[in-house]
Amino acid sequence: MRLASENVKKSNRTMARVCQITGKKVVAGNNVSHSKKRTRRKFYPNLFDKKFYLAEEDRTITLRVSAQGIRKISKKGLKVCLDEAKEKGYIASY
Repeated sequence: MRLASENVKKSNRTMARVCQITGKKVVAGNNVSHSKKRTRRKFYPNLFDKKFYLAEEDRTITLRVSAQGIRKISKKGLKVCLDEAKEKGYIASY
């Protein structure tokens, strides 16, 4: 007997909600009502699928980055950020 998840093609799977530059990911917390009753919720990072031009290799790469990651790339440069992310283990290779 096959599970429904086994029939899904690899390309149809959704990516993890993790920034490839900063490592920001989903965190859990509480909704707190007026009566102080708490229910669990998730806080999602502000992610974008964005293409960047890597001048050193004369090609474009697509990254899933947060708004903070885009600001970091604008400030430090793409190559520096990619090297830092690879060192910290956020991306395998680019």
